[in-house]
Order: sequence, then C-alpha cells, then structure tokens
Amino acid sequence: MDIEQKPLLLTGHHGEIRAMTFGKRSGSVLLCSASADYIIVWDIKLCQRRTQECKVAAGTVIGTLLGEVVHLSFCFSDERVAACSGATVYILSSKRHEVISTLTNHLGPLTSAEFCPWNKDILVTTSEDRTFKVWDLKTVAVFYQSFVLSASPLLSVFFLEENRHLITGSTDGQLWCFSLHDDHKCHLVTKMDLQKMEKRHQVHQGTVNDQAGVEAVDKVETSKPVLRMASCSLFIGTSNEDKKDHSWLCIGSSDGLYVVDLATSELLTALYFRDYPNLSITMAGSWSISPGWDDSIVFLVSSLFTPCVALLELRLCDLRSTLACGEGFSVFPSCTLLLESPLNAELKKKEPEHPKRKGGIKEQPLIFHSKVKSSGYSSAPRSIMFSPKTNIQKNPSSKKANKNTGLLLRDYPADSSAPAIPYIHLNLVNKPVHCLQYSGDGKHILCGLGDSSVLLYKSSLTGNPTVYTGHDKPVGSVSWSLNRQWWLSASEDQSLRIWTHGNPEPAIIMGNSMFSKPIRSAQFYYLDKFLLLASGPSVYLYLYNVDITRDNIKRYQQRSVVKLASCITTTSATDITALSAINDFFSYMVLVCGSDRSIQVFDMNKGVVVSALPDAHSRAVHCITQNKGSMFSTQAADSYNLFLTSAVTDGVKIWDLRTLRCVRRYDNHLNRCHPCSSSVSPCGRFIASGSEDNCAYVYDIRSSSYLHKLQRHSDTVLSVTFNPATPEACFFQLEATRRGF
Repeated sequence: MDIEQKPLLLTGHHGEIRAMTFGKRSGSVLLCSASADYIIVWDIKLCQRRTQECKVAAGTVIGTLLGEVVHLSFCFSDERVAACSGATVYILSSKRHEVISTLTNHLGPLTSAEFCPWNKDILVTTSEDRTFKVWDLKTVAVFYQSFVLSASPLLSVFFLEENRHLITGSTDGQLWCFSLHDDHKCHLVTKMDLQKMEKRHQVHQGTVNDQAGVEAVDKVETSKPVLRMASCSLFIGTSNEDKKDHSWLCIGSSDGLYVVDLATSELLTALYFRDYPNLSITMAGSWSISPGWDDSIVFLVSSLFTPCVALLELRLCDLRSTLACGEGFSVFPSCTLLLESPLNAELKKKEPEHPKRKGGIKEQPLIFHSKVKSSGYSSAPRSIMFSPKTNIQKNPSSKKANKNTGLLLRDYPADSSAPAIPYIHLNLVNKPVHCLQYSGDGKHILCGLGDSSVLLYKSSLTGNPTVYTGHDKPVGSVSWSLNRQWWLSASEDQSLRIWTHGNPEPAIIMGNSMFSKPIRSAQFYYLDKFLLLASGPSVYLYLYNVDITRDNIKRYQQRSVVKLASCITTTSATDITALSAINDFFSYMVLVCGSDRSIQVFDMNKGVVVSALPDAHSRAVHCITQNKGSMFSTQAADSYNLFLTSAVTDGVKIWDLRTLRCVRRYDNHLNRCHPCSSSVSPCGRFIASGSEDNCAYVYDIRSSSYLHKLQRHSDTVLSVTFNPATPEACFFQLEATRRGF
C-alpha cells in the first residue's frame, strides 16, 4: 500500500452510496458500489491508468433502479454479484448489465448474502426475519431454511472452507456455527454469545472491577452486533508451522474487535475503542478486513456517527505469545518422589501368628482318605502292563475357543473407523446403569446399577452375569484393578467394597461411618498401590492389602487391611463431583472437579493442590475422563495430557493439562438434566457421549461436529465406554438397556 499516493476519485452515482465490496480474485482488483440509481463495477487498475492519462475514470453499470441496496458480494470467480435490496436478492453479471436471477422468499428485509467458496452455485442469505436460507442458483430454489434463531435480526454470514461450516451472527452478539455438507442440510455445531464469552474472559483474566458499586453508575451495557467476520487462517501462509490459530475468528462489532476460538467457543482477546484515547472512532458502523504484512491482519473501520475511518493492525504473533504461557503440568512424572511424599507410604503386612504348642509334638492318628490309592493287593493281576490309546478324538471347540480369546491379545487397530453399526441389544433390568467399565484386557465389563447391585458380564454379553450385592443405595462408581484380580464398587451409602473373582462376599468393606458424605468417585491408583476416592471436599489415599483367606470359625472377620495414607482438601472446601487419575503407569497428577464449577489439579507427590481453574463450565462437572489409552494401543506422549469434562447444559470440553486451557468443545448432543457421560477411544481419535434425545454421538476428536449419530435407542443414553481391545463401544440407556456398536 502506497500511503503517499493520492486517493482515486470515482464518480458516476447520483445518490448516496449504501454498499461497496471488493472482488475476491488476486489478479485484477474490482470494486462494486451501489446506490439507489446504479450498481457499478470498477476496474481499479484501469481507472488509475485513465486518471493518470487525465481521462475520466468510468465503470460498468450492471444494475439500474434496484432499490436501496444494503449489501453487495462477489462470487469467488468475480463473475457474479449478489445485491440485497429489500426482501430480494439480485444475482447480477459483473461484466454487463444483466440480471441473472431474482431470489425472493424471505419475510423481512435482507441483511447479507454470501457465495459458497466450495460450490459456486450455492448462496446463503440472512434477513431481519431472523432466519437464513441456502439457495441453489441453478434451479433458483431453497435447499435449506433455518428455524428462527434469535429474537434479533441476523446481520452477517461467513464460510469456513476447511471445515465446510457457515457462521451467522445477529445484532445482539450471538453466533451460530452450522455444518454444510454435500446434502445441503445444515446441522448446528455450536452456539456462542459475545457477552457471555466476554464475562468469562474477564473472570479468567482477573479484570473484573473490584469497585463494582462505584462504577456501576457510569457503565452502560450495550449490545454487540456482529458486523463483520473473518478467519485468521485466511491470512496465514502455508509455511507457518503453528496451526493452532486456524480456528480463530475475528469479529468486528460496534465497540471493538473480538478474537474468538471456534474450537472452544472462548474469547481469546478483545480490543475496545475506548482503550485507545487517540482513536477517533468510539462506535463502529462497518468493518473491512484484509491480510497485512508479517503475519498480521489489517482492519478498516468506519465510524457510525462521524465521517471518519481508521486503519487498525493486529499482529497474530503477539497474540500467540500472550496465549502461549501455561502452567506446564504433565501426567508423566518430572522428578523423583520426595521423602515426605504420600506416595512413599508403605503398608506393613502382619505375619500370621501361630500359637505355641505346649508339651512338644503330639502324635496324631494316621487316617487314609479315599484320595490315597490302594496298594493293589486286592485287585486281579494285570496281564497287559501298557496299552497305547490310538482312538483319541480331538475337541475342535476348545481350539476354537482358544483362537477367539487370542484375538483379544492383538494390537488395537490404529486406523479403524468409529463404531457405528449395532451388533447386540440386551435388556438388563428396570434400573438405570450409573457407571460401567471394561476390564483392562477387554474380556469383562462391570455395571453399577441403581438397585445397589453390581453386574459382571463377559464382553460378548453371552451367558448370565455374576451378581454382586451388598450396597444399600445406588452404585455410583466401579473400577478394575490393573492386574484384573479384583475390582471395587462405591455407593451413595458411604461405603466402598472390593470384590474378587468367584467370591460373592467382598474382601474389603470400607464403611461404618468412615466417610461423612457419599463417595462420588473411587478407583485404584499408582499401579494398584493405593485406593483413591473422593468424599465431600476431600480426596482420600488409602493403602490396602487384599487377603481372601477365611477362618472357618471367624469367617466374618475381615483379614484384609486398609490404612489411610493421605487426605487432601480442595482449595475452596467445595464438594467434589468427579475425580480422575491414571493407574496404568506412574503419575502424580489427580484431576478433581468441584461443585463450584472448578477443575483442580492435585500433585500427590507433594500432597497439595497445585492449580485451580475456576468456572470451567457453566454448571458443575459430573464426568471427567482422561485419555488413558490401553495396553493394546500406543499414542503420542502428549496425547495422554488430554482429558474430557461433561456438564449439564454445557456440552463436552477437551482440555490440555500442559496449559490448562480448553482446546475444543462438542455441543451436538443434548444434555439438559441427566448426567450423560463421555469417553475417549483407546486410539485417542474418537469421543463418545450420551445424549437425552435417545441417541449416542461419536465425534472425531479433531472436529466439533459429530461423525455418527446412533439412533437405535428408546431412552436417554447415560453411560458410554469403549472396549480397550477391539474397536467397539458400549452404551447404556436410562432404562438399563445395553447396545453394542
């Protein structure tokens, strides 16, 4: 841009110019301007050359007397122009005076119209009737018509070509992101509100005014109309190695510029006009966005009340450096255990005490039981000492069974597709399944029911399950040990029980008023060395020793040992709603969610809370799941630092422990009142979530739109989990019906 060059004066209109737009091709620069009398297309290079030759710069009139045009848009080949006038869209030729087609179907005046970048025959329009429409320009028909999105008119629309999404914004600062695939049907991906995102951003940045009572009089809350949108990825070269800002969206509003991360629906930064006293603009009327120099974006802003414009520049490198600072946590240990660490605690095993015998060794009578074979004196003499068996029949079923079980020992297929085909349906009981978990080898599955029982199934769901009873209230948590020799169940009756294979009685019972509040989550921890559980505002760490031997005289006396190693309380003394830790390898980090909507990170090596993230969701988190992988799959080391959180009315978020920032959000499923859980596949590529619309949703972890919507359910899908050995998923409904995919 040559600042010293004189401005180019283009004359030809007889009325006020209401709309202008530049062409989208990089070769020739075209400008289209519209007034009530004419719509003119100008070739800027040709006009500059004619001006230098002291001739009058002239354009091409492509439309006449089309009314008050409020919006203009070129297609991506600059061959057609869309002009919005009233409730009508005129598709004009950019080379001659010709109206190609006329689109009329909206109930209110139009506000914007944009051509689809990946399909030249698709046009999307927004209107004051609070809807948008997807048009087929070949047949001049409506492909898709949205529902009424808001109480305020829609102002703008923008396309994301990489994800094939379209985004529309309204006058009250709300944004909707829809997916637009080849079937031309739009599916809602996420919804955002600038005012709510701004408040969350201020809370996280700590910029909330302490003197709220003093400044409340001078502060006037205004709406934030979405005047213009642009993706930061359009202004970044392909050689740039940093791809994190490809989901950033710049939003020009009346009071400033907002940069939003579409993957997380969070506000990254906000630049307000009021923070720059030297700026001549206090309220923007329109925005124009263009790529700048040295990884920057240039904004041309016009004032709403005064005849002035301002040129702004945003450097993306500075924004990246601001957001790059993080806490630096990791699930992998970065140092050795401290001497005073709770993880160094050991349990002294008592050796069995044998009573001392008085009077020496007493003689005992010798008794021959039936197990002792006879010496053979009473049997007839053998005539044949050895006879080989030549007619032995082989058992083919045993070999087939061994062959099938061997399949579970193979590696998890890294390139497998997401589970989407149902293969089994099982109706268990008339009680909801509150929790479930596969064993580490994928051969068994535990189900904690609302009738206070625990069911142990084979992964194939063949045969009758093993039923374990003993709790008095619904079972809220089940967990397998790493060696798969025992498992635990925790209930709302403030008790925890550890069970073993083939024994209907628990080996360990932790109850008898040991906890003042129900146990919300419990699991084995640190390679089965500890029991980790949450009750009330505290996290308990117990040492244990399972002893399944029984004394026939004192058979009801528990011989297993449990000892408290540590107890840590949350920073705000809030009750814990969910807990997660990794047991497959040594890890010091324990993630805890509180009823105050916070996420807290516990370092069990130090025995303290090392970080807390307030207002992680709009509601308290009811499910937290880490990307733990499985013994059959291997992932990149950084992938294990990802974890999921689910909250009612706030969808599913995936977080990075290294920065404690949300990296993506999933909102396609419905979760308004029930605690629908979520899970990560062993390969780390898919996410499954329950939903209240009688469906289960499977997401690609790299995209916010769902891959599959599994619809063969008759009630709310509460619990979901992946098989660690094979690409299968298990879903349980509210009515305790199990479906496998």
